[in-house]
Amino acid sequence: MSNRLAITLVVYGMVQAVMFGAGLLLLLWTPLASDAAAYFPWMVLVSALISVPVAWKLAPLLRASHQRRLAEQRTET
Repeated sequence: MSNRLAITLVVYGMVQAVMFGAGLLLLLWTPLASDAAAYFPWMVLVSALISVPVAWKLAPLLRASHQRRLAEQRTET
């Protein structure tokens, strides 16, 4: 398993929770709120699917900041 995949798997849950919350707020603050029961399963599915590429793109950014921190620590000593 690559580092990027491992970081993606760890980050996915957090990203999905944020996407779900944003989708829920969007659903409840629009006129669609009256039919929220019908749209709720679709919102869950869409947020889960959108979270995969977002977490995949976020993983190298998190690794890069960690790598920069390690490089700075090596140069200080």
